[in-house]
Amino acid sequence: MHMPLTDTLGLNLLAANQHQADHNRQHFDAWRLLCLNVMSSPGAGKTSLLERTITALAPRLSMAVLEGDMTTTLDAQRLEAVGVPVVPITTGRACHLDASMVSGGLKLLKQRLDPAALDLLWVENVGNLVCPAEFEVGEHLKVALLSVTEGEDKPLKYPVMFREADCVLITKIDLLPYLPVQVERFVDHVNQVNPRARVFLLSASSGEGLGAWHQWLLEQVAVQVQPLPALVIR
Repeated sequence: MHMPLTDTLGLNLLAANQHQADHNRQHFDAWRLLCLNVMSSPGAGKTSLLERTITALAPRLSMAVLEGDMTTTLDAQRLEAVGVPVVPITTGRACHLDASMVSGGLKLLKQRLDPAALDLLWVENVGNLVCPAEFEVGEHLKVALLSVTEGEDKPLKYPVMFREADCVLITKIDLLPYLPVQVERFVDHVNQVNPRARVFLLSASSGEGLGAWHQWLLEQVAVQVQPLPALVIR
């Protein structure tokens, strides 16, 4: 039986995206630059977390951000205010970044600095719990945020996002005393979907849990900056 045309087009889109993502990753590896794809629903705290994390790690790491948003550059402006190079990527009606968009962002970033001088590149994806997980952008690791205000069931209702994540950050834990939820159930549901993911409980507002998250980041950067065999990029 022949596949429906819509299924064929979807597979072709994913294949083309994967080809560009692999090409992006070749560049990151050649630059010995760790790339993280940060994903969540709207309002889970991605930008607030990046503000705190970038500020804390700036004395130790050189960083830049590709900031994805559908229509505005508001989040990009917030991150620029903490002193990090930011390239905004507006997606229009698209609910996620794809590898071509990130490639275009990299070209703009290269006009401002040498990517090989960076240690860590943040890609803040569009707020969405579905599409971003299906489109790789060349990242080495996927980081998914889940705020305690969203409910304990989200990893079970949106399994692709949490199954793909290398690290899950359960955010806004300073609000736990005011919510009828149990943090253990958040962790359990993440583990049911993806037992290999590292899980951190933290609050960008209070600072609780940020130390462990920052240490994990430093460890991942240390792995990426190790010398690699020469890569041929076409």
